[in-house]
Parts: sequence; C-alpha cells; structure tokens
Amino acid sequence: MINLIYETFNPEVHDVNHVAKLVYDVDFRTFDMFFKSPQKAVGAISNYLAKKNLNDYFKVILDDEGNLIGYVSIYLYDDKHEFHLKSLKLYLVDLLDHFVLCDIEKRDLYLAEIAIDESQRGKGLGKKVIQDVIEYARSKNFKRVILDADFRNKGAKKLYESLGFKVFNKKRVKIASFERGMYNMEFNL
Repeated sequence: MINLIYETFNPEVHDVNHVAKLVYDVDFRTFDMFFKSPQKAVGAISNYLAKKNLNDYFKVILDDEGNLIGYVSIYLYDDKHEFHLKSLKLYLVDLLDHFVLCDIEKRDLYLAEIAIDESQRGKGLGKKVIQDVIEYARSKNFKRVILDADFRNKGAKKLYESLGFKVFNKKRVKIASFERGMYNMEFNL
C-alpha cells in the first residue's frame, strides 16, 4: 500500500522551485505560449509561490521519507478567487483557464490540479491521489468530484475514466493559432 503524506504548502518549509516546476508541468503549453521558455515560466511561478501562502487546499505530496513528490490543489463552491500581486502573464493563464475549466456547483469538490514529479511517474501515485481525494469528498458528503482533462492529454482522460469519471461537458477557447480545450469530468458520489 502506498502511503502518501499531504501537507499544506508553505513557502518557508517546502521547495518553492520544485513546486513551481510541478505547477508548470501541469499546463506547460499555456505557460510556454506566454513566457516563451520553461525557465521564465518557472521563475514567475516561483516568485508568486514564494510570496503567497496558498489556501489549505493546495497540498504538497510527500512520500514516507518526507521527499516532495507532487502536489494537489482542490477548490470548493464557496472558495473565492483571490487576486494577488502576480505577473500579467500569470493572470493571462488564469483568464484562459476561466473559459475552459469546470463550473463548480454547491457540494462539488473540484480537483483543480494534480502533479507527480517526473521521477515518480508510472508508480500509481496519481491514481492513489485521485482515490484519496474521492474518499475525502465522500467523507465530507460532497455530491461529486469534478476535474478537467485537456483534449491533448489522452492518458489523463483514460486514467480518470478508469477511476469512474465521466465527461459531462466540453469547453474550448481559440485565440489566433492557440487552442485550448478541456473535457469537464465528474465522479458522482
């Protein structure tokens, strides 16, 4: 049995650059469009994370030995989107997200992002995290867990479907030659 430890992200405790790289990995295509290089994107994300204590639902994932191996971020219906001092380019990424991501309803738990360190992939950790989120949602009497699968990420969609998620909506946005689309998926509890 894989034992994962979830801790609320704290920039004074956790490796900010490592977490920034994981955040970048989740949506590298969009970050690359605005920042033109992974290094610039990760730098901007690091600067943002270093200045901000995120909500209790932004968790780093540690293994049994305390090594940071990923992160997970969830939102609830009544979570208010907070505006902070962040770069214009990071705001543009958020703006694009607004057009394609799930609409959160009352009693929904939205699994916004999940990332497993590249060196730890293929071990079933992503599946374990999703199962843990589902169990947490069930224990808190949510009606469903919702998430998004990028049209281009067939592996993620297949994983979510294997866990019982179903597509309930599709959204896309196109700006010039850039196109982004998501399958909005749900797991009813």
